[in-house]
Amino acid sequence: MHLEIVSPEATLYSGEATSVILPGTDGAFQLLDNHAAIVSLLEEGVVKVKGATLSDKAKKHFTAGKEAGEFVLAIKSGTVEMNDNKVIVLAD
Repeated sequence: MHLEIVSPEATLYSGEATSVILPGTDGAFQLLDNHAAIVSLLEEGVVKVKGATLSDKAKKHFTAGKEAGEFVLAIKSGTVEMNDNKVIVLAD
């Protein structure tokens, strides 16, 4: 699936990913390839991205996760939309 993570300052990541775990208002949830369309609010927490290849520019925003190939981004709030196998995260 294609993933874009955008902050008010810049696009933090744009590329392919196999999994995204997000901090929803009712708890964490995961988006996988071909997930049903969804729009949701996000709370303070971490976005975990798996199966992504980060550019040097993107690496300064993410930290390595506990699992191999996992990257983590701390957010304060945001929204997410998934439609047609494209995920857009607007994060603060």
